[in-house]
Amino acid sequence: MARKMDTFFLSHGSPTLSIDESVPARAFFKQWKSQVLDTIPRAILMVSGHWETSVPTVNVISGPNDTIYDFYGFPKSMYKLKYPAPGAPDVARRVKKLLQDAGFGPVKEDKTRGLDHGAWVPLMFMYPEANIPVCQLSIQTEQDGTYHYNMGKALAPLRDEGVLVLGSGSTTHNLRTINRTNDTAPAKWALEFDTWLTESLINGRYEDVNQYDKKAPNGKMAHPWPDHFYPLHVALGAAGEKAKAELIHSSWTNGTLSYSSYRFSTPN
Repeated sequence: MARKMDTFFLSHGSPTLSIDESVPARAFFKQWKSQVLDTIPRAILMVSGHWETSVPTVNVISGPNDTIYDFYGFPKSMYKLKYPAPGAPDVARRVKKLLQDAGFGPVKEDKTRGLDHGAWVPLMFMYPEANIPVCQLSIQTEQDGTYHYNMGKALAPLRDEGVLVLGSGSTTHNLRTINRTNDTAPAKWALEFDTWLTESLINGRYEDVNQYDKKAPNGKMAHPWPDHFYPLHVALGAAGEKAKAELIHSSWTNGTLSYSSYRFSTPN
């Protein structure tokens, strides 16, 4: 039997992470295999804040995943980067079945969509060989945190099957407030939300996290749109009700972008 996998939420911040060596989180992702997870997963299920659909959808790709450049106006070198990780059609169909069995149907299959930058930017540093099969699951922004937490709970069996469940978004994500320089101290509202989230997770207040828009200080300011936060709820739910949360990285750029990232593990 494969070793039970922990689940993770990763804050990927700006897509310039792919080329900007001054972003502190870049070193964290590059040290992933040596300092965070030494077990090589059989496959990766990525839940990215950059894929929104009305109903749950998985990408079922048999060959290499295409690299999606879902950003505009950035340096030309970023549009030349490739991350041709193989698809994981067996895992995608397993995800579909688990969700439908849990009442999340219908779950759609997308047989053309590759990996968006919420997936490939961190993965290009975590697993630069691009040799681990990857599939993606979409989020539903018209739903709430509890819905996505329950979605994660339905996916918990994947952890026994050698599949690494990753949520990729941002702990804070209000692009209208960012400062273009990286040496700006974190804004008070952003720091308050970031601190609340870490304390809530570490102390097991998962129901508060599910209702962050009501419970958290500056919840609407930190996430005026929930797309970059719901991947955390999926990863948290997939770890199980007895999961323990650990802050595994914390840094900031642009005054309001937190790169706080978390591991969720369940005692054996």
